[in-house]
Amino acid sequence: MVSSRRSEAERADAASARDTGVDPLRPADYDDGTAGASGAAGAAAGDDAPAAGSAGPESSVTAPKLGPGEWVRFAWRQLTSMRTALLLLLLLAIAAVPGSLVPQRSSDPNGVVQYFADNPDLAPVLDSFQMFDVYTSVWFSAIYLLLFVSLIGCIIPRTKHHLEALRARPPKTPARLSRLSAYTERELAGGADDAPDAAASAAAESAIASAAAELKKAGYRVERYDQRGVPSVSAERGYLRETGNLVFHTALVGVLVAVAIGGGFGFSGQRVIVEGQSFVNTLAAYDSFNPGRFFDDGRLTPYRLTLDELDAVYETENTDALGQPIDFTAHVTIDGPDGSAERDVKVNEPLYEYGTDVYLLGNGYAPTITVRDPDGEVVFTDSVPFLPQDANLTSIGVIKVPDGLAEQIGMVGFFYPTQSTLSTGAYTSTYPDLVFPVLTLNVYSGDLGIDDGTPRSVYQLDTSGMEQLTGGQTGVDSVELMPGESTELPNGLGTVEFESASPDAAGDDFSQSVPRFASFDVHHDPSQVWVLVFALLILGGLLLSLFVPRRRMWVKAVTRPDGRVVLEYAGLARGDDPGLERAVEEFADRHAGAAPIR
Repeated sequence: MVSSRRSEAERADAASARDTGVDPLRPADYDDGTAGASGAAGAAAGDDAPAAGSAGPESSVTAPKLGPGEWVRFAWRQLTSMRTALLLLLLLAIAAVPGSLVPQRSSDPNGVVQYFADNPDLAPVLDSFQMFDVYTSVWFSAIYLLLFVSLIGCIIPRTKHHLEALRARPPKTPARLSRLSAYTERELAGGADDAPDAAASAAAESAIASAAAELKKAGYRVERYDQRGVPSVSAERGYLRETGNLVFHTALVGVLVAVAIGGGFGFSGQRVIVEGQSFVNTLAAYDSFNPGRFFDDGRLTPYRLTLDELDAVYETENTDALGQPIDFTAHVTIDGPDGSAERDVKVNEPLYEYGTDVYLLGNGYAPTITVRDPDGEVVFTDSVPFLPQDANLTSIGVIKVPDGLAEQIGMVGFFYPTQSTLSTGAYTSTYPDLVFPVLTLNVYSGDLGIDDGTPRSVYQLDTSGMEQLTGGQTGVDSVELMPGESTELPNGLGTVEFESASPDAAGDDFSQSVPRFASFDVHHDPSQVWVLVFALLILGGLLLSLFVPRRRMWVKAVTRPDGRVVLEYAGLARGDDPGLERAVEEFADRHAGAAPIR
């Protein structure tokens, strides 16, 4: 009867709406944007009364103006939304891309110098955008800090809500479980229409109690309800999914904090060491050094690292990959407060000593050059690292002799571990190991540009104030030497010798004639353990949030008009859960049997 009266009222309201053009269920001050049209229609009809919904001063809707506090609140809500956090995380990943496209001063200062030399027009433009210092740039730091604030603003309210949800009771059982997509029912044994009411009620209570016990055993939080004499149990699980989500975001904040601390108190330094030479862990001993903002050089542990030997293994059997590097091993000796120890450093196996990680970055040859004046006195001798230019270690290096001769000289050298001549007459190296080593030198005389104290790269020679004496357009052949050979310098300046590191070897054995160098990166990061811990937490939280389903399950004992007691089973998932219907069916089969009511 109630339903019939409601239908009649709804039909009457619909008829009224058609006649008047006004929906009786809408508030009187509702504006649907048709006020102007309604007013025009009323005027055309000649109505004296104001048209319904006419746009007058009193009926227009005016949006409230936002004051400074409201704008700040609005900006904060936008910043701390999950959408903004994801967008900032994406921007951070994109902002890190330039760091892998161009060399960075923090990790490859020599590469930056070379990039400026190779791209004199583009490099200053990139430098103005801090592309050579990406990870310490203003724009990268801004994204980093905004992401940090956004994540914290997301995590705090979600954590509070999650804790409240964990303490809350499971929701009451819905009145009509049959409306849920994951639904099935079973007839309760012992609840037939000829059973007494007391017996049927007892059977229903027993069935609900056993369902509650089974659901609790399955990891659900359960709550018993008795709505209008109908016993039921409500159960839910899957809060671990939200816990994993919070762990993921909290650990992400932890990574950001740990990286910031590590960058502030850590350092990274590079040093090139020739076989037989040593390096002491002091600030002045590094070729390049990049400290953190809060770094204190008094915390450097004094130890000495000596490069005893560098072993290089190349492919010799596969002709398609002849000369490809297989393995590099730097044999070093560490002398420190704990005594002396021999260690090995490989490309992917760094050495950890005294709080620093020592990485093997690269290697090459360091020919030993000795320059003597006309009287035979040594004015320069050193093993000079030559920088490799190709896979066969064709290398280039610079020798500067500022004192001891009649004038300053500089030499640009090319070293070929296995020298061969191209069809054009130019030299090249056809194999990276020492088979037929040759050194050529172009000699320059004049001002090296170092007397005024201006810093100069040891790998570059400024020839703008110098005269070329050999090679190029001079008409004089470049100086060409093999290990153990020497020759006169032009203009009677003296002699230059390419010393052999193995003078007692056989005449055709050059395998140990030229010492090698190794480039090491010494890195200290006090937060690297915490970064690892937070990274594992991120992985664990992500797995939980992806694979733990959030489910609610209900079991209700309903007495039908014919006296039968039927157990209704239903489930509801938060999000996609393709296994929900199967889970409801399987639980119903375990609890009440495998014969559903049709």
